[in-house]
Amino acid sequence: MQLKLSKPICFFDLETTGINIAKDRIVEIAILKVFPNGNKESFVWKVNPTIPIPKVTSDIHGITDEMVVNEPTFKELAPKVFALIKDSDLAGFNSNRFDIPLLAEELLRAEIDYDLKKAASVDVQTIFHKKEKRTLEAAYKFYCDEDLLDAHSAAADTNATFEVLKAQLDRYEDLENDVTSLAAFSSHNRFADFAGYIGINKKGQETFAFGKHKGALVEDVLKKEPGYFGWLLNADFPLYTKKVLTRIKLSKLNNKL
Repeated sequence: MQLKLSKPICFFDLETTGINIAKDRIVEIAILKVFPNGNKESFVWKVNPTIPIPKVTSDIHGITDEMVVNEPTFKELAPKVFALIKDSDLAGFNSNRFDIPLLAEELLRAEIDYDLKKAASVDVQTIFHKKEKRTLEAAYKFYCDEDLLDAHSAAADTNATFEVLKAQLDRYEDLENDVTSLAAFSSHNRFADFAGYIGINKKGQETFAFGKHKGALVEDVLKKEPGYFGWLLNADFPLYTKKVLTRIKLSKLNNKL
């Protein structure tokens, strides 16, 4: 089954130095851009993360410091990546919880202030887990009856993810072939940020999803404890989370003017 698209969608996968969204960096990025007419463009870049790649991580994806020392940094690649995704929805495998949050951090570090929340994001892993609850290799075998060769290579994982989503649409009649619907089905709890520190309640209000103020309205806490905002900005939170907090703070101030 072919995807019904009203705009392009970018399937992408990241290989990184680790799994800490705030601290780790991209070492490889693959993007498969699929257009409404069925045309596809594929890009793969190795990336110099500017920080060491731990051996335990290299053992998983096979990318070492020596392999990327002469590759461009993400800041150098960022304009190309942004040009590819700015008009597109997004899709990946575990992308809502990891790849999109980390990409948002890297774009902000590269001084590209683009809000990835504006794009619909289809997480193929979530659809798979809700339907079958397994790994990408198992998903590829289950849905496509193929063995995933070169797993943990960004290009192989990206293409496998694209093929799995199409096969999922063929298998499950209740899945609507529409990116907005797929994004809604593959989402978890609603959050204003990517890392899950700022939740959104049933009234659409931002709330803290962690710590001593868990469940409290962000704007109420920032009003009652002005120093807490400064602590949050200086603490080890993702840049995107800090961006959301700053937006809420500025919005409250603007409403007073």
